[in-house]
Amino acid sequence: MPSSCINQFTLPKHPRGWAAICWLIFCAWNPIAAQSTTAFPLPLKTVHLHNTFHAATNIYSGSSPDSDAAFQELASLGVTTVVSVDGGKPDLMSAKKCGLRYIHLPIGYDGISSNRVAELIQATRSASGPLYVHCHHGKHRGPAAAAIACLGTAGWTPDQAVAFMRQAGTSTEYVGLYQSVGQFQAPRLAPHSKPRPLPEVATTSTLVDFMVAIDERFDRLKSAQKNQWKADPKHPGDSPAQNALLVWEQLRELLRSDDPKQRAPEYRQSLECAESLAQVFHGIVRSEGSTTANMDESFQRLSRSCNACHKAHRN
Repeated sequence: MPSSCINQFTLPKHPRGWAAICWLIFCAWNPIAAQSTTAFPLPLKTVHLHNTFHAATNIYSGSSPDSDAAFQELASLGVTTVVSVDGGKPDLMSAKKCGLRYIHLPIGYDGISSNRVAELIQATRSASGPLYVHCHHGKHRGPAAAAIACLGTAGWTPDQAVAFMRQAGTSTEYVGLYQSVGQFQAPRLAPHSKPRPLPEVATTSTLVDFMVAIDERFDRLKSAQKNQWKADPKHPGDSPAQNALLVWEQLRELLRSDDPKQRAPEYRQSLECAESLAQVFHGIVRSEGSTTANMDESFQRLSRSCNACHKAHRN
């Protein structure tokens, strides 16, 4: 260092001053250490992905990568493992072109099971580098799953995790997702137990599973209708708006599954009609200005659509 610089530089006398200088030198030499001081989570500006966040040092979340350019963008972030919690099948070929490992752990909009919590944490710990968690749009299931990963591996508190979900735009109507995160409990592993291999492509729900889930929500909506569409104060997470939303999401997920591809075009058209009516019904139920008559009429249209589809295509 030139003598003129030495004359202008006063060395610290207190040990803490020396510690600060040593830390700055260490961070300059080791960028990973410098990253640990970053205030996560951080929204990221990305070109080929949407709603992208750098949640923790080694955990990202966002939308589904749907092109080679999107996978290349993930690789440029240093991501080595991609975890999909969406029901659609992952694009393994595009991921492998960029040297990325895929893990497929689908979750629903109604919450995350304890087994899935353990698998998300296992996936995070087994990743050789940064992990990217995604659903379809990167707003609801993906941030919830990323929050679970951060709770299990990054030292987050439930309050931090819930705040991240809100920052990512996760709708508070998805009560089950918020409960899974807000009431997080670290999984307990049996002594000497070996974790099961995590799938690249999971076996997703069948048509029967979708229909059972939709029928269950319809039964709850019928009960709500008998109660003038009023939510049971003892079960705030089972409100008419919540059940209407989950019917809509189940139909959306069914449309994005492989099932419609294997059937006649008329079947997909019937599903699209039902999905559109379910979206309208959800909007009416959650609107403060809607009347009981409005909700009755919309629910009847949706029910007739589903019954007609079932009658025409059940075989």
